[in-house]
Amino acid sequence: MRIFDIPKLGEPKFLSPLKLSSIDGDAVCNYVSDDRRIRFNIYYPQEVLDYELKYSLRGDDVTKYINETIEVAGPRERIFFDPEHTSCAIVTCGGLSPGLNNVVRAVVSELYYSYHVKRILGVRYGFAGLNPASGYELMPLHPDEIRTLSNFGGTFLGTSRGNQDVTVMVDELVKNKIDVLFSIGGDGTQRGNYDIFKEIQRRNLPISVIGIPKTIDNDIHLVEKTFGFETAFSKAAESIICAHSEAQSHYNGIGLVKLMGRHSGFIAGYAALALSDVNYVLVPEVPFDLYGPKGFLEDLRKRLERRQHAVIVVAEGAGQEYLTESGEKDESGNKRPSDIGMFLRNEIEKFLRKNNLGGTVKYIDPSYIIRSIPPTPGDALFCSQLGQYAVHAGMSGRTGMLVAWRNNVFVHLPVSAVVNNTKKINPESSFWLSVLGATGQPHNMVNRPRQYLPV
Repeated sequence: MRIFDIPKLGEPKFLSPLKLSSIDGDAVCNYVSDDRRIRFNIYYPQEVLDYELKYSLRGDDVTKYINETIEVAGPRERIFFDPEHTSCAIVTCGGLSPGLNNVVRAVVSELYYSYHVKRILGVRYGFAGLNPASGYELMPLHPDEIRTLSNFGGTFLGTSRGNQDVTVMVDELVKNKIDVLFSIGGDGTQRGNYDIFKEIQRRNLPISVIGIPKTIDNDIHLVEKTFGFETAFSKAAESIICAHSEAQSHYNGIGLVKLMGRHSGFIAGYAALALSDVNYVLVPEVPFDLYGPKGFLEDLRKRLERRQHAVIVVAEGAGQEYLTESGEKDESGNKRPSDIGMFLRNEIEKFLRKNNLGGTVKYIDPSYIIRSIPPTPGDALFCSQLGQYAVHAGMSGRTGMLVAWRNNVFVHLPVSAVVNNTKKINPESSFWLSVLGATGQPHNMVNRPRQYLPV
């Protein structure tokens, strides 16, 4: 079995109701052949591939990934489930992200109108809704009742964090005669999907588990783009514009914006690139010293002497080594990062006073506003496509997988390949070089050489 092969429930015995074509040139959309695959590393700059092989795709023989191929997503001519007798469930898990309602609407519409599946249920409040002890009833879903959902942020199904007993969840799927479970969520949700898939496999049940990756941090392993990310950095840019206005309006004014990104600084980096107003981007992947001749604060002093204002963007997971661990964990067991934004604000204010620089620090944290807004049109389009491709995969009998965007194509990735790592910025990449070029900050702000690549 190849690394990126997708598990299947069995032989597809039913003709698809989509009535597409298998002939090129007849002006009718085509089915996707099961043997249509793309190279794992197609279009990838060598620097990115080298980084993934060395630091993300760890193993005894990382070179085995170079020539691997990935299955292309899309409708199949023959499907596993008989639509007339198929029941599907949809669950949204984890933190909010712009586009959740759009994905749900797309899944429901594709199931109902394209495949003629009539029994579609919504799971309330995340995986907790698959535990009868929670008391949440499954919600019947119909396209007419949810057609305006895309105008709203959040998730009308509700969400939650935290693990549930996998045997109880699978029992609930069986009790409700669910054939396909569509799970929308981030890395924690995908780990939950994997556990559910393995339990279903252990019981030899014909239930498909299809993941739809969601995280505004854009940090899911092997997935190039997740829904909500475009909206997140677009909205973050608005906060940066405000911070820049505040900074420019005061002598030695400083605008400080904290953005999401526990482990990866993609939102901070992309938001800075979207504008020309940011002077420093601080991310978890690139350590920095606060003090000393090459430290951040000393470089900030030089910047103020030259231009009398500065704009700083910091990802929430940056600089955690300077903070006392809170010891707190969220419901999924993830460590809550200590507040680097408030810490930096206080340290910068002390530094300004100590050096008689005057000035003022205006601190902005737009995190929860960004999470809960409706998606941009670009993200909404992406959500619709993800939902449609997820339905095609589920109805074909594929399982233990997620639909993803990679190499400019929608593909199928086995969830087993995704759950063990987190995607991070490569500090030696052309992307990070672009960020440095846009901000003008030094390539490093450390007094002594340090190992900064994740190992």
